Amino acid sequence: MSKQHAEVSKFLSYVLRHEPQAIGLTLDSEGWADLGALIDGARQSGRMLDADLIRAVAASSDKMRFAISDDGLRIRAVQGHSTASVAITYAEKVPPEFLYHGTATRFLESIMREGLKPGERQHVHLSEDVQTTTAVGSRYGKPAVLRIEALRMHQQGFKYFQAENGVWLTEHVPASFVAMPHP
Repeated sequence: MSKQHAEVSKFLSYVLRHEPQAIGLTLDSEGWADLGALIDGARQSGRMLDADLIRAVAASSDKMRFAISDDGLRIRAVQGHSTASVAITYAEKVPPEFLYHGTATRFLESIMREGLKPGERQHVHLSEDVQTTTAVGSRYGKPAVLRIEALRMHQQGFKYFQAENGVWLTEHVPASFVAMPHP
């Protein structure tokens, strides 16, 4: 990803996940924003974007963070929202036996006591891929990968969802379903 694409991706994540009002943007309850309104709002805040650049960033995002509507007129972040106006309706899904969560070792004591909480986000994010979770954990310090007994959780009534980019979502993971770092 080019430096320009990386900067645009960070900007899109910021406005489409957390602070749409920072550029006067409105998201619907499913997180969709009008592409033209996004471009206008970005311009008014001093950032020059066009539809082709936004589509290229969405298409080249390594984690498929963004979705463009079928008609090409709207965009959204596929998960990770902290803004209360967005409550994407994900279809409930049965998870695999184990999912993984990347974190930093400094958070392990708290997680083993309290479980995984979404923090500022609406969901805890989990992955089927250990390598991805290691990379996520390394963003916050020395990485640790936790194994989550997802299927057992689901069998006990906890709901799981999967975002368009494959990230698994749940509201909370109690400590009793968290295994210490994956080897």
